[in-house]
Amino acid sequence: MARFGSVGVTLCLIVSPIWAQQAPPSTSQPGVVSAGTGNPYQRAGQLPARIMDFKAEPASIQPGQKTTLTWETENPSGVSLDPDVGRVTPRGILQVSPARTTTYTLTVRGPNNQLLTKTVTVNVAGTSAEPESAEAAAKKEVPRTANGHPDLSGVYDISFGGGGGRGARGGRGGRGGAAAAAPAGPELKPGAEQYKVVRPAEDTGQYSDCMPLAGPQAFAVPYQFELVESAHHLAILNGYPGTFRTIPTDGGVHPADPDPTWMGDSIGHWEGDTLVVDSVGFNDKTEINGYRHTDALHIVERFSRPDYNTLQYEATIEDPNVFVKPWSITRSFTLRPDLSKVDEFVCEHNIDYNKYFEKK
Repeated sequence: MARFGSVGVTLCLIVSPIWAQQAPPSTSQPGVVSAGTGNPYQRAGQLPARIMDFKAEPASIQPGQKTTLTWETENPSGVSLDPDVGRVTPRGILQVSPARTTTYTLTVRGPNNQLLTKTVTVNVAGTSAEPESAEAAAKKEVPRTANGHPDLSGVYDISFGGGGGRGARGGRGGRGGAAAAAPAGPELKPGAEQYKVVRPAEDTGQYSDCMPLAGPQAFAVPYQFELVESAHHLAILNGYPGTFRTIPTDGGVHPADPDPTWMGDSIGHWEGDTLVVDSVGFNDKTEINGYRHTDALHIVERFSRPDYNTLQYEATIEDPNVFVKPWSITRSFTLRPDLSKVDEFVCEHNIDYNKYFEKK
């Protein structure tokens, strides 16, 4: 039931903004939030989050009895339930049996650093509120694999946070080279202006054709992704558009003349607790942060897990045919311990849904 709620929110994000653009309400209506104008996929990611409901039934119990927590949110980028529960789906039901009177807090995060909370208290007869123990307050340690590296495995939420301004690090395939300073954003070479993507307002955007996404762009869609780490490989499973990458993590070199592919040829190696992934051999059919590129595209990604719940990501993008200097993107992603895998996603060319919302 909780998984159904997660899917329902995703559909709402995609369809509702299109309706808002086609036939906005003429008067203000309770609970209706304008999605604005422009690309519907970008607008969907900016809709504010809301807590629709959070309750405990019954709110008072005897010791040893259970109560049911029910919550319902809209458009969140992350939802957590404390104490003891952690990350949860946007809508869900959970039975709990607290030993003492306990206040549960639902925390919802939305776009633009939005933060919402709501609490419910479950009264357990004959008890008082239990202070948080040192063990409960302690952070979970980052798991490690048998070879001592951080285990990056897990399902993570995407993040719309952009980044940049951090220096480019490393070189191709770990072949060395001094670190180069990366500007805050992409700087086009003279004569390369045609690589800047300019779309008309009615354009449905780069994600509407369901084609593979390169490098950091694969982490900029409103679907979860999964990392599966083994002793010698890292697999990246993207919920959208249903693609995957299998990356050797013991180093190595790229083929001398790799066949151009959508997601490139990737080789990884560890630098301390950071997995560095070097990718070349791209075709020229994708775009990153609003810029196209040539088959000379070179991406260096850095994956680390600074704490149990967070995956830190940095990508440095280089294309000597397009950009003056390398530039970088940084993002952080939140672990979804409530999800054991990404769901199946079948993508086909999107159609214009506006016609289904025309007034008759």
